[in-house]
Amino acid sequence: MSVFTELKTKDMNTQLVESLIQVILSLSPEERKLLETKLFWDSSEPNTHEIVKLAQTGGAFDFLADEPDLYSLKDGEPI
Repeated sequence: MSVFTELKTKDMNTQLVESLIQVILSLSPEERKLLETKLFWDSSEPNTHEIVKLAQTGGAFDFLADEPDLYSLKDGEPI
């Protein structure tokens, strides 16, 4: 990439950023909060369903199948 092309690309990106800033500043507080939520949502963390599936299939809790049932529906204080 030539220096001219690199500078031109940087100029175009600068114009884009400036335009985006103007649009963001024109948003209502509620719209800004929605934008922030969408931009900074971290999808790299597993969701609850993925964690449960991992626990079920990973075998880390298989030992619990051999544990005796210590409590029944009759345990506890009546309501």
